[in-house]
Amino acid sequence: MSLRIGTRGSALALAQTNKVVGMLADRGIEAEVVTITTEGDTATEVPLHAIGGQGVFVRALDDAILRGEIDAAVHSMKDIPAARPAGTVCCAVLERDSPADFLAHEGPLDAVRIIGSSSTRRRAQLLRDAPTLEVRQLRGNVDTRIRKLREGQYDAIVLAEAGLERLGIRLPGEPLPTDRFVPSPNQGTVAVVCRDDPAVAGAFAALDHAPTRLDVEIERAVMEEVGGGCFTPQGIFCRDGNLIAEVLALDGSRWERIERRIATVDEARECGRALRRQAADLIREAYTALGMKP
Repeated sequence: MSLRIGTRGSALALAQTNKVVGMLADRGIEAEVVTITTEGDTATEVPLHAIGGQGVFVRALDDAILRGEIDAAVHSMKDIPAARPAGTVCCAVLERDSPADFLAHEGPLDAVRIIGSSSTRRRAQLLRDAPTLEVRQLRGNVDTRIRKLREGQYDAIVLAEAGLERLGIRLPGEPLPTDRFVPSPNQGTVAVVCRDDPAVAGAFAALDHAPTRLDVEIERAVMEEVGGGCFTPQGIFCRDGNLIAEVLALDGSRWERIERRIATVDEARECGRALRRQAADLIREAYTALGMKP
């Protein structure tokens, strides 16, 4: 069997896809990489929430699968939106890498005043931790973000630690603790989406890591019940069934949080509904402030 695997053209997306291709090769399965440009890659000067959120990185690849141009696509799983098109299936979830955010800074930590991040979650959590910080928009691929840091446009930037590790990039700085800076749902996880065809899905079955899949399914169930997408600052992280989930005000001044031991996806959904009730005002405020319709 020979497969066509789609990916975005960024260095990180290609590194993740090549890892999957290598894992397939180890099992005697050939695969060709097909690079596809998405709206999220071209509209880099626009805040992510203004062009449809993380789903913009996935939509073009989903469409290519449904048109039969590719058999599967590799994604950072946190980019995959809750609503999925019929005809596609998540056929493999790789073992999770670091879920943490990484604060990269060239100078001393106590001199950091301006931080770059395009994430409403990261912005809210940073301001909760240090309200005097200034958090400015930062889009672009990893190389672009690092260049802007080194040019002095920011004192520090926040990146996913897993992405740096996959690219073999070492930067001065430190990972942020996941209990205070709760990651995005599925951060640090790579997933493979394919055409809903047992023969294609079966080719990826051996790559699936069951413990990671359960943790990320718990996170996604909470995310789906809370709602808000990338418009509402929210961190949802589960490790070995231990869940932390929170929703924050855009300025980090208020938040609602749940910490619980979760064994099933149904329990996760109950948690998500409870958190949505607790955080209803914060969710509504975020949509209003960003000019979005709930």
